[in-house]
Amino acid sequence: MTDIARVRIGPEDFDVAAEMATMRAGDRTVGAVAAFVGTVRERSAGDDAQTTGMELEHYPGMTERAIEAMIDEAQRRFRIRAVRVIHRVGSLAAGDQIVLVIVTSGHRADAFLACEFLMDYLKTQAPFWKKEHRADGSAQWVDARVDDDAALARWGLASDNASRAQ
Repeated sequence: MTDIARVRIGPEDFDVAAEMATMRAGDRTVGAVAAFVGTVRERSAGDDAQTTGMELEHYPGMTERAIEAMIDEAQRRFRIRAVRVIHRVGSLAAGDQIVLVIVTSGHRADAFLACEFLMDYLKTQAPFWKKEHRADGSAQWVDARVDDDAALARWGLASDNASRAQ
């Protein structure tokens, strides 16, 4: 397996191609690389309001440990070689990259499944707080969504974040 940090959280942007090359470097057992990049939408998912940006906060240390535990669980469930999760915090503009999940594996099925599993887990369980800034000058904290809880449930994991947000 590659000897790189599995989790990086900070305000810095990331280069997807460079991160993927790092994940593959020196590991000739890698037959598949799956990646997901999340970006700041220009429209709010809840009410379709125009979004100009987003502010993301986290608890340093706690957030990294939570994501490390998610990666450990993915490695128990799937035959994967390595994982890297990069999540940005701070002020981001519409169109900016927020999150990158890269999974390497010997075969594509495990890479795809592990990548999707990690994103479903991140959306519901990672301790991040997001505030959307709107074109009209208002700002609103982003609540958990029922769809995100349902996505996690299909992996046999429970979350009731959406019901607690209401």
